[in-house]
Amino acid sequence: MSSLLLLTNALEPSAQVLPALGLLLHQVRVAPAEGPALIDTPSADAVLVDGRRDLPQVRSLCQLLRSTGPGCPLLLIVTEGGLAAVTADWGIDDVLLDTAGPAEVEARLRLALGRRQITDDSPMEIRTGDLSVDEATYSAKLKGRVLDLTFKEFELLKYLAQHPGRVFTRAQLLQEVWGYDYFGGTRTVDVHVRRLRAKLGPEHESLIGTVRNVGYRFVTPEKSDRSGTGGSRSGGAGREETTKTESSHPKTEESDETSPRSATEVAAEA
Repeated sequence: MSSLLLLTNALEPSAQVLPALGLLLHQVRVAPAEGPALIDTPSADAVLVDGRRDLPQVRSLCQLLRSTGPGCPLLLIVTEGGLAAVTADWGIDDVLLDTAGPAEVEARLRLALGRRQITDDSPMEIRTGDLSVDEATYSAKLKGRVLDLTFKEFELLKYLAQHPGRVFTRAQLLQEVWGYDYFGGTRTVDVHVRRLRAKLGPEHESLIGTVRNVGYRFVTPEKSDRSGTGGSRSGGAGREETTKTESSHPKTEESDETSPRSATEVAAEA
């Protein structure tokens, strides 16, 4: 028998949220699906999140639980229509239809608990060249030196490093790192990128590349080395791309410094 924590804002018993729970022997505790309410919540073997309504808010809650939560398996309960909205970046371990039978719910819980036990023994660290990003301790190191990053700077660096080479628009980064409930402008992304580059230093600031008129991407050291040590033709192309990247970025930052910022954006940068 496992101890389960059900997070829901529905004014109904757990057996109404997921009827199969009423047919299983697990101990189920119910708590509000809100971040502040989780501070004094007792530990559990697995957390179930009621995602039958208000998917954007539930997504933010799941990401919050994954980054700062208890570290136990996280399962999302959704309706069949809500399945299309669920993606890997929600940070959940598995998904359950609210109509799932007891055998299916039991099997998914058993597998999620087993997978978590295995992954707990493996490091949650991203390594690329001289840079290492540790998700467990929320720290980033460059050549063994700990970088002094704010929470959002770390989240931005981690997200880019998790998707090396992939180009993200400012709007995408704003949505993925700051979340659906943030209403500031995309200029916030430019400011955080500028700060990250400054903290990475001249030797490593190119890890965060600018794709002109599109957005940003994480440049792996291997790709940088190949473009720099290749033939004269490829080397020239690499320098041209760097020049375009650097020439376009300061203009964005310049506008960031001179244009007024809203109180929401100033708070987000802290």
